[in-house]
Amino acid sequence: MTWNGDEYQARFDHIAAEGGDVHGEAALVRSFEPATVLDAGCGTGRVAIELARHGICVAGVDVDASMLATARRLAPEIRWHRRDLVGLALGRSFDVVVMAGNVPLFTPPGTEPALVAGVAGHVRPSGRLVAGFSLDRGYTLDDYDAHCRAAGLALEARYATWSRDPFAGGEYAVSVHRRP
Repeated sequence: MTWNGDEYQARFDHIAAEGGDVHGEAALVRSFEPATVLDAGCGTGRVAIELARHGICVAGVDVDASMLATARRLAPEIRWHRRDLVGLALGRSFDVVVMAGNVPLFTPPGTEPALVAGVAGHVRPSGRLVAGFSLDRGYTLDDYDAHCRAAGLALEARYATWSRDPFAGGEYAVSVHRRP
């Protein structure tokens, strides 16, 4: 899939200009009071930039050059990495790693275990991996939970939305896994 970072960002800018909340993911991450966050699959940096605005040390990683070009233009002070999340190795850990925007659904089928292992490897002890994605595209919560367990993470909470609405089934879930 080919992306245009500026067009992608324009969608969120339009939603924000109309009064829509485009920072639900960042608000949930901030509730854990992290000092450091990795925005995995950061796209144009919407989540990372909002977290940095609140004094959190963030880094972003994405495989798409166009998305990262927009992120770098919007926030040159943030460290952006162009890497695949499958087999990710940045050489550091974070209080929270967040995957917003259906990130696990954009990896090639069959690479989900390696994607989860790649991002989970950056979660420090007692840290969290927070991910939200649609459940109607073939990647199940059972599979995701198993991949998290294999990466040494335990389910802490699950929500239907980034606003922490209770999860009772449905087509979208936000999962919080913690490293013991």
